[in-house]
Amino acid sequence: MVVFILESVPASLRGDLSRWLFEVKAGVFVGRVSALVREELWARVSSKIGNGSALMIYSTNSEQGFWARSIGDPSRQLVDIEGVLLVKTY
Repeated sequence: MVVFILESVPASLRGDLSRWLFEVKAGVFVGRVSALVREELWARVSSKIGNGSALMIYSTNSEQGFWARSIGDPSRQLVDIEGVLLVKTY
């Protein structure tokens, strides 16, 4: 499973994601895609983000059962501490 949360991004980017994922709420996309498709979607989000921000959360075989990546929004940062993902706020 993969979840994308987008804020203040171009409408075209939301349209790109809606081809692969289900938009359950404005800017919140969920679905089940392969790792290759997930990485390609993240690359597209990273290249088209503009001044917005994005968070991708996906299932993986880790201690917490998921992993996350973020881009934009400098008030929050994802920090990996010995395999456990934490959020650092400023």
